[in-house]
Amino acid sequence: MDLISSSHSVHQIGVHIVFCPKYRHQVLSGAVEVELKRIIGDVCVHYGWLIQSIEVMPEHIHLFVQIDPFTTPALVAKTIKSITAIQIFTLFPKLKGKKFWGSGLWSRSTYFGSVGQVSEETIRKYIENQKKG
Repeated sequence: MDLISSSHSVHQIGVHIVFCPKYRHQVLSGAVEVELKRIIGDVCVHYGWLIQSIEVMPEHIHLFVQIDPFTTPALVAKTIKSITAIQIFTLFPKLKGKKFWGSGLWSRSTYFGSVGQVSEETIRKYIENQKKG
């Protein structure tokens, strides 16, 4: 991950996000996979989030994204899920009628993991030793 400087901060915040379609339907392959990667890429560019890695599996997505300190991981997931659902159902209308009748594309649950350059133990020791000069 890169160290990013903005007008009021320097940051290096990485988040691993995993989410899946409702009922874990295995529908994220072929043309749907290609479009999901494109849409997620477009959304991240628009919001200034840097994709470090992405993998679309048939029933879930792994996304490693670098964000700014003013953006929550929950907002990233909510934004991506919302925009991708609308666009995927527009591009693949049969998908909605076949597997997701009357509901959205994505499950409400999401996994969030922080990704860092420094271990928890290193940060603890650094803070504890600040006054020991």
